[in-house]
Amino acid sequence: MNHRRSRVLRLEALARVEGEAALHLRLDGDTVAETRLRIYEPPRFFEAFLSGRGHSEPPDITARICGICPVAYQMSACRAIEDACGVTVDGPLADLRRLLYCGEWIESHTLHVYLLHAPDFLGRADAVELAREERAVVERGLRLKQTGNALLEQLGGRPIHPVNVRIGGFYRTPTAEELRPLAERLRQARDDALETVRWVAAFDFPDAAFDHDLFALRDPGRYAIDTGTPAVMALAGPGVALREVPLPGFEVHVREEQVPHSTALTATLDGRRYLTGPLARFAINGRWLHPVAAEAARDAGLGDPETGALCDNPFRSIVVRAVEVVHAVEEALRIIDAYERPPRPAVDVPPRPGAGAGATEAPRGLLYHRYTLTEDGTITEARIVPPTAQNQTAIEEDVRRTLQAHMDSAGDAADDEELTHLCERVIRNHDPCISCAAHFLDVTVERT
Repeated sequence: MNHRRSRVLRLEALARVEGEAALHLRLDGDTVAETRLRIYEPPRFFEAFLSGRGHSEPPDITARICGICPVAYQMSACRAIEDACGVTVDGPLADLRRLLYCGEWIESHTLHVYLLHAPDFLGRADAVELAREERAVVERGLRLKQTGNALLEQLGGRPIHPVNVRIGGFYRTPTAEELRPLAERLRQARDDALETVRWVAAFDFPDAAFDHDLFALRDPGRYAIDTGTPAVMALAGPGVALREVPLPGFEVHVREEQVPHSTALTATLDGRRYLTGPLARFAINGRWLHPVAAEAARDAGLGDPETGALCDNPFRSIVVRAVEVVHAVEEALRIIDAYERPPRPAVDVPPRPGAGAGATEAPRGLLYHRYTLTEDGTITEARIVPPTAQNQTAIEEDVRRTLQAHMDSAGDAADDEELTHLCERVIRNHDPCISCAAHFLDVTVERT
């Protein structure tokens, strides 16, 4: 008689992610019967904190949601408030915003690549162990991160929770002379960024593929960072279809709901599972990468971005992040080289009644804000949809597929420690920012 062994695997705390979460797995013999990503951080109620505040306050309040990507929250908040008030920020002020965002992409992606994710591919427990054996490699990553931090400090006033951002622009703008030292650092960072792409492209990547719909801002003519219209690339079914979802209809298409096992809301796009983040951006916007970044992508085996390359292996997302660092460095240099200080640090944003929405591309994916204002600018409703909450169902499905493929080859011989390590690797592919979920790992494997 064949007795199927069932077991439950519990990972109580996922290491090397930003925030806290758990994973519950139930295995029925060699079948993965259930995967549940349990985000157990308590609700942080930022949307409620914003209600009753003045329309000028969201950039400072939302920056506190995350210490890794505060600029993303500030920029999405600014764009939503300015949309509600009928104001457009363009010219040098918009360029400075994009420059600030480039700094965040550099520091956040580099943190993930070197300190959180690379140890998975190199058989190291963590970045400390990696540094003992490959000190020069980790020092290269720290130099890159420091360059991103320098951009945040110069433009934002400090590298964590910047204080120089306001609706309409900045409290103070830098002179061209103040930006020149940053350009020199960025030119040095370009070599480190290109070497990073070559380094991660040589990692040993497991075979894997997904069919989630991809969701990212699309900004024809340039790689979307701080501007654009949400676009969906549907991968399931015959062919690849691309369509736009204008911001006014975002909440019609993206629906959030509560699930019993998580304090974070989970999202679907037109009723389907979807993925946002670097893999989505690369598929939708790759043709607009800076030429140096596009060449690095081709050399790394990601295909030719100019002809619509698609990377559907979630383990190779680390390569796409490294390519985006190259792009952010080149974009920052372009902005600094052409910079002329604007006559005013900000444009006026007088309040008016109504609602406005804004979205930008946080390092981890599309971040949406919406605010409703009264005549005097008081916020009566706030809505924030962060990327990690949007990616939750895609992460769960990636865990299930990867684990099932492993079980098909190893069967019951796979022990819990081996399965736990594999699950952690799959989840870190997506660089989840659990604190950003604001409403993430402990793994539980249940065998029956």
